[in-house]
Amino acid sequence: MASAPDFAAPRWLPGGHAQTIWPALFSRRYDGKAPTFRRERWTTPDHDFVDVDWLGDDADATLLVLFHGLEGSSSSHYAQAFAAETQRRGWRFAIPHFRGCSGEINLAPRAYHSGDWEEVGWLLGRFRALHRGPIVAAGVSLGGNALLRYAEEAGTSAANNVRALAAVSAPLDLDAGANAIGRGFGRQVYTRMFLRSMKPKALVKLAQHPGLFDGARLRRAHDLREFDDVFTAPLHGFRDAADYYARGSAKPRLAQIGVPALVLNAKNDPFLPAAALPGAAEVGRHVTLWQPVQGGHVGFAAGRWPGHVQDLPARVAGWLAAHL
Repeated sequence: MASAPDFAAPRWLPGGHAQTIWPALFSRRYDGKAPTFRRERWTTPDHDFVDVDWLGDDADATLLVLFHGLEGSSSSHYAQAFAAETQRRGWRFAIPHFRGCSGEINLAPRAYHSGDWEEVGWLLGRFRALHRGPIVAAGVSLGGNALLRYAEEAGTSAANNVRALAAVSAPLDLDAGANAIGRGFGRQVYTRMFLRSMKPKALVKLAQHPGLFDGARLRRAHDLREFDDVFTAPLHGFRDAADYYARGSAKPRLAQIGVPALVLNAKNDPFLPAAALPGAAEVGRHVTLWQPVQGGHVGFAAGRWPGHVQDLPARVAGWLAAHL
């Protein structure tokens, strides 16, 4: 297992919370102009839609597909940094938005979740049908866990769609992650931030499909576990939040992955305690663990103040390129 010493945080940015919040808000994402995406809308098998943002049009180049995190999008700091890195390498880039995350609420009586491996599999199959060159995939936070769950379910057949994949700051143990951000500073900052957008979107979904879930219970939800219990779990076929966390977590099945997979988690990630991270004995031969001491949650800032987040996509893309 590599310790990834290159991800040491700058001295001026101490602690997991600072290394999570500051890079997302203030650190440089790219040099020069912001990436300009081209959007496509795909119809899903259940007659819903997903919006895919593209960068580049060379169908023979390497394509990096990025799966975003909870309430993320192509505007997220990490998405723009990864897009810029693919431009630098001459790769093509695509970010499919999970349902309801592209700026428009989706139509079906469902949303998205950390274990949404079937959706990931359908999306990667669609990319494979549209793109001639090699495909690699990366997932960030929720998207990283969902990508790993796809690889676990697909086994060696995942190679039909991707050459290699990487998961960055994935909440590999959903129960431990819910506990971590459900108390203290995490509850006051991260939980409030997520619920501020997730609750209104859920209530729009209820207006679309009356009776879909208990609206009064959702309004009373004060943390992600309560939200998942009333909304995420029943909408996606889980008995309750506990069932969702048990079946959706990637950590217990990492040995089932049959393609090269990088799993990167900082040990000071406030979204997942270091004690919940997998050890080398818990993963299969295809999995590489990078567990640096610092980095926060999808932070990994580097350089002089105010820092930049370009090291993360450079290191991850470099690892993926080595497996082409």
